[in-house]
Amino acid sequence: MTQTPSPAQISRTLVLPYLNHAIRMYAEGYASRADIDAAMRFGCGYPVGPLTTVEQDGLESVRDELAAMFAETGDELHDPADLLQRLVASGARTIEGAEGAAGGSAEPQPRHDIASVGVVGTGTMASGIVEVFAKSGYDVVFVGRSQEKLDGVTAAITKSLDKAISRGKLDESTKSEVLGRLTGATSREDLASVDLVVEAIAEDLAVKTQLFSDLDRICKPGAILATTTSSLPISQCAAATARPESVIGMHFFNPAPVMKLVEVVTTELTDAAVDETVRALCAKVGKVAVSCGDRAGFIVNALLFPYLNDAVKMLEAGVAEASEIDAAVKEHAGFPMGPFELLDVVGNDVSLAIQQELFAEFKHAGFTPAPLLAQLVDQGHLGRKTKQGFHSY
Repeated sequence: MTQTPSPAQISRTLVLPYLNHAIRMYAEGYASRADIDAAMRFGCGYPVGPLTTVEQDGLESVRDELAAMFAETGDELHDPADLLQRLVASGARTIEGAEGAAGGSAEPQPRHDIASVGVVGTGTMASGIVEVFAKSGYDVVFVGRSQEKLDGVTAAITKSLDKAISRGKLDESTKSEVLGRLTGATSREDLASVDLVVEAIAEDLAVKTQLFSDLDRICKPGAILATTTSSLPISQCAAATARPESVIGMHFFNPAPVMKLVEVVTTELTDAAVDETVRALCAKVGKVAVSCGDRAGFIVNALLFPYLNDAVKMLEAGVAEASEIDAAVKEHAGFPMGPFELLDVVGNDVSLAIQQELFAEFKHAGFTPAPLLAQLVDQGHLGRKTKQGFHSY
């Protein structure tokens, strides 16, 4: 009879492949060391980024633990990253100075003038983005399908501002100024004069490409067209326009007014001045921008969801109960939420869709979505929004 693993072992089994994946992401030059660490700190609330964690745990120790896992599982995702092997062989104690993407040390500067912003969409994410820009002094035109939808955005922002006033973080005159910067519109044509448009509509490629084709026709030359997609190819949005150099990803995290992270995603055709302008703009509105290329998952989801998927597989295998796994990770990895608590917040349907995207992109057998995750989605147990997921609410 196999011995039940300790909470520390449960946590380590889930965290080690995540650290390995982060090292590989860095070694591939996909993102800089600073951006990978910042993405997981500001996007997930982790106390320390994965590459710093590897250094704190000791490169050789992490390598040896992964090698032991790989010997047991044969899963290529547990095979210590080549870069980690080389660093240990050379006696290195840090990942600094290894090959990988160079972090940009100079502060980004705006290369385009941004005075007014357009937002397409009226959902939670869109409302939050409108609020972020309006609170930072930008005039914002937001476009929705009906006056009722537009009123919903204004009501959501008003409620948020009122909450800030009740906490002493805002006064009534500032609230009036913020609301005075908002202009709702039911026609996309009202975006003709804005300097930047942020698209925050449904995660449906056909709908998004049709919108980008429309924006290309409507928006003035030089206007930057951004998408908040978390999983769809930005290059395909760009291809729907005659200005692919002006198209970029601005992946805000929910809720946008609270979450500090924005993944700034460039395609091969995005102009460097557009990229720098967007990163400078993020800083101006109080966000932390991290840079990466146009592939499934960007930084955060590509590192986060395989770990969540592994947790579901661990539950399926009967290693421990969901609550025990959650508690183990919070106690030993210092993560703010356990994997099942987080899955239920994100939504199991959304989580499954992202994991399917990652599997399609990277083709790792270990990224195959856990059958239990798909089963819960089929049963309509999507998490907090349906009051039932891995936990009951």
